[in-house]
Order: sequence, then structure tokens, then C-alpha cells
Amino acid sequence: MLRRNIRSLVLVLVETALLAGAVALGTYVRLGDEATRLLSGSDGMLHLGLIVFVCQVCLHYNDLYDLRTIADTRELLVRLFRALGITSLVLAFIYFWFPDWIIGRGVFLVSAGLVLLTVFSWRLAYAWVMRKVAPRERLLLVGTNAAAVDLARELYQRTDLGVDIVGFVDADPSMVGKPVLNPGVVGTVDDIPALIPKFDVHRVVVSLSEARGKLPMDRLLDLRLRGGVEFDHLASVYEEYTGKIAVENLRPSWLIFSDGFRKTRALLLMKRVLDVTLAVVGLILLAPVIPVVAALVKLTSPGPAFYHQERVGLNGKTFMVHKFRTMRNDAERGTGPVWASANDARVTPLGKFLRRVRLDEIPQLWNVLRGDMSFVGPRPERPAFVEQLSAQIPFYQQRHVVKPGVTGWAQVRYTYGASVEDAIEKLQYDLYYIKNMSIAFDLVIVLETIKTVVLRRGAQ
Repeated sequence: MLRRNIRSLVLVLVETALLAGAVALGTYVRLGDEATRLLSGSDGMLHLGLIVFVCQVCLHYNDLYDLRTIADTRELLVRLFRALGITSLVLAFIYFWFPDWIIGRGVFLVSAGLVLLTVFSWRLAYAWVMRKVAPRERLLLVGTNAAAVDLARELYQRTDLGVDIVGFVDADPSMVGKPVLNPGVVGTVDDIPALIPKFDVHRVVVSLSEARGKLPMDRLLDLRLRGGVEFDHLASVYEEYTGKIAVENLRPSWLIFSDGFRKTRALLLMKRVLDVTLAVVGLILLAPVIPVVAALVKLTSPGPAFYHQERVGLNGKTFMVHKFRTMRNDAERGTGPVWASANDARVTPLGKFLRRVRLDEIPQLWNVLRGDMSFVGPRPERPAFVEQLSAQIPFYQQRHVVKPGVTGWAQVRYTYGASVEDAIEKLQYDLYYIKNMSIAFDLVIVLETIKTVVLRRGAQ
């Protein structure tokens, strides 16, 4: 985790310096000697900082700090052009209302060209260094279950993380040589002591379900005590690199003995203060919108403007959640509780728009004020679905140890879905949130939610 955080910090800090340098150079190119006078004072540096800040926000909102989304140099260029275009619009709006913040006419246009060239070159150099030069951790995965394959696939896509998968190990000798994922199964569990020096392995990642009674523990203990290699649980490494907890083959003992899952009184108090603050501010800012949306819902389809539904909350207690109605009033007549689906015919045309921009969730701010919900947490589910999912998915009930949220880690990391498979995927993110819950994490999720709403992702 530390290595990954250092790499991300280097990316952001160097890019900040490059952006500031590009804007300063653009100022000198456009204004000449006058640039020295403008940038030497505190006001000039604040004006330069505004451009850098807006630019970095736009880079973030175009996923340029989520390296998983950038497949090639062409996509990198497209996202850079789009980010700079949005930056120019935002700055134009700011300068219209606050003309004193303009460094000089034409400065941003020159700076934008320099930013494009500088950031593009830096990103190519960064990617090359992370692949070819920077120290890389070499992992040997023990087990070929779905969680191990998912972890390997995630790491193959993230060359910036500095991790190499040298191969898989399986208890079944007939699996050796099979291409689970390149480079495939390179040996059996008995081969692990020989594979470690052969592939220069730094860490052996073991699935607990694959390890019980199968590993040559005496020889592995000797390797560990000699200090040549580390051993870790697949669940821990999976959590570290994916931001979720794999529930497949997860043992309760891992949850019991792992770090996290701390809910101190101070944390709960601060979280409640944050909830009330966000709910009050949200209701005040959205007060003019609420009657307009309510009227539009009433005018565009028969039935009430608001929708009230029983959901499962903290410790399994039920409460009534409030939303703007987005479906026909008779959506479940004759069917009972049914999962919503993509392009659901029961959703009204206005409802599709409300879901896309998340306006249907506004009444849940009242649930937050009442204390039924938190602003951030696992999304509350209906009792019928909770009963069904609890019977099919291990650890599903554990998501009710915290208050449900208006938004959550699963909502900003996973696209919309309505199936048991989707519920498993979301549960893995929810467990990660519960394990690592903090005020800082809540604020990150709130900012990511804003990004999700602005980019109109996820909701159907």
C-alpha cells in the first residue's frame, strides 16, 4: 500500500510542478518582462495557482488520475484535450465575474499548449519508468480461484502499480502449464520453495481455501525466517490493490483478525456531524428544486410525487426511505418486489432523467437528518431482497453493521446492476468501506459522487 501511495503522490506532485511551470512559461512567452513583475508578488502566484488548481480538477474529472481508464496514447490525448477545453470554459466563467484574476490576455491560450505538451510527455515518461525502470514487486499466486484470477487481471491492467505476476500455483498437478492468465500455472504447491528463487519472488500470495492442509509449511517457514520472501493472504492483497474485499472463499477468521472495522465514539460523532451538515446544506441549496421536481413528476405521470418504501438499515432494522417517484405508480402490481433493470420499461421518461442526475435521491436527505441513514454508507436494500441475498451470499448481513448511505463506495466504483452477481460485487466494495471507514474516506466518496453525477455515470 505504501509503495502504491508513493507512486500516486509522485505523479500528482510532479504534475502540479509541471503545470505551474507551463503556466509561468506561458506568461513569460505572452507578456515578456512584465511577467516578472506579475508573478513576483503574492497576487500573481495566487492567479497562477488558480489556473493550476482548475486544470488539475478538470484532469481529475476526466479520469486522468485514474490510470485504469487510460488504455493508450490516443485516449490520453483525447482526455487531455477535453480537460483543457473544460478548464478554459471554467476559467472564462471565473474571469467574467472576477476580471482582476486574469494574469494577462492570451496567457492561458499559450499556457494550454505548453500544458498539453508537458503533461503528455510526462505521462509517457512516467508510464515507461513504471514499466521499465522503477522497482517492481514480483508476486506468486497460490490458487486459481476467481479471486486470484481477478487480482491478476487487475494487476496486469495497472502497470503503474509496479507489480508483476510471475505465475500461479495449484494443488492439482494436472493444472501445471495451463494458461489461467499469462504466464499461467507454473507449478504445484510442493514446487513453491523451488519457484521462489527461480522467479525471484518477493511475495507469495496464498488463498486460504487453497492452503489448508496442502502447503509444505516446514519448508515455507524456513524461507520466511531466512527473510528472502514474504507471505500474505490473498484477501489482504486483493483488498490492497482493488479497493474491495473478495467474499469468495473468505474465512471469518480473516475478518476477525485483520486491521480495521473500528467504529469509535469519536468517529461516529464526527460522521453524524458531517451527515447533518451535508443534509442541511443540501436541503437549503436544493429547496428551489424540490417543488419543481415534485410538480414535474405529478404532471408527467399519474400518481404521487414521492415514493416511500421499506428498506433495511442499521442492525437489520427497517425504515421508510423517501425518493421522488421514477416509475409508474403500478410498477409492481401483480409481481411483488422485482429488481429494477437497465432500460426498465416501468421507469417513466422523466424518471430516467432524475435517476441519471440523481435528483430522485434528494428526499433521502430527510432520512439523513432523521438518523435513519448516513450520507455515505452501503445503499439500503428492500427486506425481500435482503432475505434472498443473505441466503445466497456469504457475509451479506455484515453490511448492516453501519447505517446505509445516500451514496457509497460501491456506487462510485461500480456501474449500475441488478442481479445476484452485481450484489456480490457491490458487497465487496461495501465491506471494504466498512473496514476502512473514516471521515477522510467519506469526503473522498462525496467528491467522487459529485464527479459521478457530473459525468452522468452509473444510475439507470
